[in-house]
Amino acid sequence: MLAGKTILLGVSGGIAAYKSVELVRLLKKEGADVYVIMTEHATKFVTPLTFESLSGNPVFTDVVGEYKKYPVEHIVLSEKADLMVVAPATANVIAKFANGIADDYLSTTNLALTCPRLICPAMNHNMYAHPATQANLKRLDSYDNYQLMEPKEGRLATGIVGKGRMPEAIEIFNEIKYLLSPKDMLGKTVLITAGPTREHYDPIRFLSNPSTGKMGYAIARKAAERGARVILVSGPVSIELPPKVKVVSVNTAIEMREAAIKYFDETDIFIGTAAVADYRPKNRAAEKIKKGADTLILDLEKNPDIIAELGQNKDQRIVVGFAAETNNGFSYALEKIKKKNLDFIVLNDVAQKGAGFGVDTNIVKFVFPDGTHEEFPLMLKEDVATKILDQIMKL
Repeated sequence: MLAGKTILLGVSGGIAAYKSVELVRLLKKEGADVYVIMTEHATKFVTPLTFESLSGNPVFTDVVGEYKKYPVEHIVLSEKADLMVVAPATANVIAKFANGIADDYLSTTNLALTCPRLICPAMNHNMYAHPATQANLKRLDSYDNYQLMEPKEGRLATGIVGKGRMPEAIEIFNEIKYLLSPKDMLGKTVLITAGPTREHYDPIRFLSNPSTGKMGYAIARKAAERGARVILVSGPVSIELPPKVKVVSVNTAIEMREAAIKYFDETDIFIGTAAVADYRPKNRAAEKIKKGADTLILDLEKNPDIIAELGQNKDQRIVVGFAAETNNGFSYALEKIKKKNLDFIVLNDVAQKGAGFGVDTNIVKFVFPDGTHEEFPLMLKEDVATKILDQIMKL
């Protein structure tokens, strides 16, 4: 997603500079071209060679440098950049940016930029709370193309607990992806169901399936990056919550149905990725069922078909379903589309290697109501999510 993007990373003199090393690694892994600009004080915390080795580009530390490739380096870099991130941003750097001071490479480059900036403050909690710092942050926030990340509460370098910690590298990385993503879903509300459901037959045992929620969570992340308001109704999973997404946690199919219906009226797009249990125990034992007879018979009753119910009441909404099959997948998918009034189904054969539950990849086929289909090769679920959202936006 960041392939072909040029990102400037400004590193100023704070103990949190070590986190920016990980940030460069994440950006490079995603395909970004990264140039690091360090203040003189920053070089006391992390060596320029570290950033040069990770970024594969020269590190800039002075306006009057010896970089023969760039005759007017700060102007050349400012013209190349899609985004500049300053992490950590000390009180000193924030004051310079807010007041138009240009006395080193970083502040000079900042004045020459026309691209967005992401500023990540990091400092002692008293410095952050000082009226001068707050006034400078307020001024920066009023400028076009400046985005501020709120510092975290936590234990600071002095050992005191307070507000001033720089966000973790992965949080900054996610914010960068959000800022650089096309906002073609701005103004849309997307409702997604994800993960498994659990149907208890006694207090400690339940019927479920191996769904990990990875596909639904990937779609939620990508939709949020593209500017959508995202509501994720999630069964019990153990993966990281996606940023900028409202997560509603549920356990049973009945709870998932109630949550989906609650938010459906305010939805433009519904995507049902959840592996909802088809049946639930008719009676749940109040106490743990003890081991006794050689067999145990459970009386099951059918769960509601959430996506069918929503599909029949969709009006102008787009409703997309998932079908995890092991045989005759296309026939079953086409039958489900018509029965449930869906716009299309994402079919995956969970018997194929690299597809289905518990893996980071998937092999899918889009099946449409007229019987046409589009097949895709093995790809990461993040990339499958992008394909799904692209198809939805075509509709």
